Amino acid sequence: MYLLGEQPAYADHLITRLQRIPSQLLAGLAPSGSSLRVDATDDLGSVLPTHQLFMIESGLVHARIDGRPLFYLQEGDLIGLRQASDLPGWVYCADEPVLLRPFARSAVFTHIHADEERQELFLQYLVGQTALLSDALARLKQPEIRPTTGFQQFASGAELIHQGDDADHVFIIIDGAADAYVDGLKVGDVQKDEIFGAMALFTGERRSATVIAREPCTVMVIPRDQFLGLMQTNPRIAHSLIESMARRIDLLNKEVTQLKLGLAS
Repeated sequence: MYLLGEQPAYADHLITRLQRIPSQLLAGLAPSGSSLRVDATDDLGSVLPTHQLFMIESGLVHARIDGRPLFYLQEGDLIGLRQASDLPGWVYCADEPVLLRPFARSAVFTHIHADEERQELFLQYLVGQTALLSDALARLKQPEIRPTTGFQQFASGAELIHQGDDADHVFIIIDGAADAYVDGLKVGDVQKDEIFGAMALFTGERRSATVIAREPCTVMVIPRDQFLGLMQTNPRIAHSLIESMARRIDLLNKEVTQLKLGLAS
């Protein structure tokens, strides 16, 4: 996926990383049939079956909103993933013939769910694309659309989130790293590409930890409603995220217990 127009350098870096993910997600999965050739069309979605996903083998596919181009897809990109519910719909079109490799939608999600690494990659792919597209829409249609998704930069030592605050957003570090603290005690770290801040969205409680930038960080910010909508439209990814959070909770609980025992002795 490539956005049209200028964007910050960190958005370019994110796009480059997202571009590599589809081939990793589908590695080892056989196509559901022969490649499909589609001639130039103003509405590619109308000629493609909804029960399949497609990887572009050749050609360019443009996405337009109200007739205006927003981004384009090329070789290696996926077509057919459900769009985020709170983003305006766009129409895929092609000015030249495109060759598409089909995959059964159910088989793709089963394949992804069978491997934890693919689950994490898919979650990064969906969240990353949602943030990038919201950012592009803000530039395209302001003030009609004002998505709160975007990118924030934090200096070393700055708080990304604070223990006890309301939880309105989920975050993912695009560049940099941070440390997590509970009651002033360090309980873990947050690495590049890691999603954090999601637990409080599911529990409805306040932030359980403070996260402080260990080095300068660029952070993608996803609003609560947008993130929960993404999870609802992709239940397998929601399940994998919950499993990941459960493992992290167990690890943090053990680390906090050990720290408190050490302080008490």
